[in-house]
Amino acid sequence: MNYRHAYHAGNFADVMKHALLARILLHLKAKDTAFRYHDTHAGIGYYDLAGHEAQRTGEANFGVRRFLDAEQSPGIELLFKPYVDVLRAVGAHVHPVYPGSPMIAAQMLRPQDRLMLAELHEEDHCALQSRFRRDERVKVVAMDGWQAVRAWSPPLERRGVMLIDPPFEQKDEFQRLTKALVEAHRRWATGIFALWYPVKTRREVEDFVAGLQDTGIPKILRMELRLGPFGQGLAGSGLIVVNPPWKLADEARGMLRHLAKVLVDGRPGHALVEWVSGENEPI
Repeated sequence: MNYRHAYHAGNFADVMKHALLARILLHLKAKDTAFRYHDTHAGIGYYDLAGHEAQRTGEANFGVRRFLDAEQSPGIELLFKPYVDVLRAVGAHVHPVYPGSPMIAAQMLRPQDRLMLAELHEEDHCALQSRFRRDERVKVVAMDGWQAVRAWSPPLERRGVMLIDPPFEQKDEFQRLTKALVEAHRRWATGIFALWYPVKTRREVEDFVAGLQDTGIPKILRMELRLGPFGQGLAGSGLIVVNPPWKLADEARGMLRHLAKVLVDGRPGHALVEWVSGENEPI
């Protein structure tokens, strides 16, 4: 495994993904009953933006730092509030640090909720385990993320969200993502599944979406933020959400339009929110 997220922590893709994840967790907390958060490719949970890896790329300067410096209308500020509250809780607004998805979930979840975090990379697993060693809600497992998708479906609580965020180092990871979703959804049809994917070329993304349509899984929401041209590295970031919470689609439209304006120089980026299948219903 060569991919290390420390080089990309806090970039525009993280801002999009984590802001939407925070909205999902907020909606799950609307009910008193416990739920479980699953993170299949967890990383180390917390990143030093002053470290060598982050400084080498400087991607956070055009992601979370630009986001925090941008003006927001009251309505947009409210939509991003769960995410910003976590950033402030860990001191990201004054210190060069960035919370990964496990830390965001840990900050937002309640005492009755549980977190399952899978990380196979030995060094990263040790760092992740160290960060959460005192949190009884959290279990860190040295497991391949694709195996975790199957092993953790369904959780005992029958409520929750699974974030599947692979590194996309292999050519077949779009296909693996679809296959894993089908198997997990078969076991846990009511679960919320959030699938992150890179936007590099139009063809691979459209083939991925067509494959999702062919699965027959109802209620699939597609959200994308594109800041650059296709075919020139990472043009954008995408998130597929199966069984999205009610109102997430409407919230995402406002959030992504805002990010498309503030995270680029010059011409605004492109925001897309559309249904791949089904229609939104209360969950």
